[in-house]
Amino acid sequence: MTSLIGRKDEQDLMRSLLNSAQAEFLAIYGRRRVGKTFLVRQVYTKELIFQVTGIHGLGTRKQLINFYSALMQADAQIPPDTPPADWMQAFDMLKSFVTSKRQGVRVLFFDELPWMDTDGSGFMAALEHFWHAWASAQSRLILVVCGSAASWMINHLINNKGGLYNRITRRIRLVPFSLSETETFFTAHSIRLDRYQIVQLYMVLGGIPFYLEQIGPGKSAFQEIDRLCFTEGGLLRNEFMNLYRSLFDHPDKHLSIIEALAKKNKGLTREELIAETGLSNGGNTTRTIAELLESGFITATLPFGKKIKATLYRLTDPYSLFYLKFIRDARAGGAGSWIARLDSSSWRAWSGYAYENVCILHLTPIKKALGISGMYSEVSSWQSRSQGAQIDLLIDRRDHVITVCEVKFSADPFTVSKSYKKDLEHKLTAFRTETSTRKTVFLAMITTFGLQQNENSIGLVQNSLDMNDLFS
Repeated sequence: MTSLIGRKDEQDLMRSLLNSAQAEFLAIYGRRRVGKTFLVRQVYTKELIFQVTGIHGLGTRKQLINFYSALMQADAQIPPDTPPADWMQAFDMLKSFVTSKRQGVRVLFFDELPWMDTDGSGFMAALEHFWHAWASAQSRLILVVCGSAASWMINHLINNKGGLYNRITRRIRLVPFSLSETETFFTAHSIRLDRYQIVQLYMVLGGIPFYLEQIGPGKSAFQEIDRLCFTEGGLLRNEFMNLYRSLFDHPDKHLSIIEALAKKNKGLTREELIAETGLSNGGNTTRTIAELLESGFITATLPFGKKIKATLYRLTDPYSLFYLKFIRDARAGGAGSWIARLDSSSWRAWSGYAYENVCILHLTPIKKALGISGMYSEVSSWQSRSQGAQIDLLIDRRDHVITVCEVKFSADPFTVSKSYKKDLEHKLTAFRTETSTRKTVFLAMITTFGLQQNENSIGLVQNSLDMNDLFS
């Protein structure tokens, strides 16, 4: 059996519920194939007395039959010929079953919960009644619900304003693996790749466990990207639309935002997104942006010294960016098609931006490498009003220092040339002048293989980080 990799904070929270004196209602949400089901089954292996998985696209009657089948599997004494007529009766049956299991902690697991809530089914009303009228008063009972349909989980459960308002006692937003967890995952699966190869895979796949499971031994990152993304039948060649349709009921608005952000490396404000996509300036657009943020596809950054309305939204989901840049309109496919792009101008532009996104997704280890992990700091970006300078990542620190981060992806130790030194000095001068900051400004270089010190870097670069620091 595959062991559970990482997820330490989530495991600690889930195991703490086993010692709770009251009933617990745990909601777990996250994007498709991020490992929600596996996490629940691994942590609650001994305590799980009932589990049911909703089936996509089925009506109420068949969902009820599926529920009853799960109940019969949990209790062999239940006769096979009396399925519930509705969800109220189904939950009454579940109540009787749980009552018969009086010893130990009892965990009930509803997987893919949104798919059970079919039109006119009364599912949510029955669930609310089950929790309010009975389950919430039971000790040593944990109700776990999860689902990949992010919009439903967020709007109907996490932010529920009806009968379940403030009734979720715990919630977990399950995010993709970090680089460190990805490395551990590969090691556990006997995949021997160095960190440069792992970073390249992460820049395409992100830390989605199901995607990582597709990587085989004895192949390079480029070979596996070729196979998964460009060959006929490759898993990720047609994953994009399936991904967004599984997460959002009506994904057209979500996709329009994703596609607009894929074209703008610096990110876009809400107003710019509306202008670019033609979406309405109202609550529906606000909700769509919030769902993409909660699902981890985009990241919000407040520009240095700006008000919240100037928030920049940036596409940071590796697979979505890669798909829109290379897979969607690919004319050539098959083995070698990705390797053929190596060192092309499009590859260099994408790799720089993709590695920058990886750094944005690993701010915690970056702060640790800078020695400021225990210090309050704010992460932001900055763009010059008139001098053409831009900083995509800066850390405003409590110790009266601002760290400006320059991210560079390369296959060798990075060398600061004379012309690049001039560009960096211009950028720092413009930042100090236009922001009128009185804080000390440090320049940190985050590269793949470190910085090759020379006369241009000495005295200019205060901190040099490499990809190993991202694995911390």
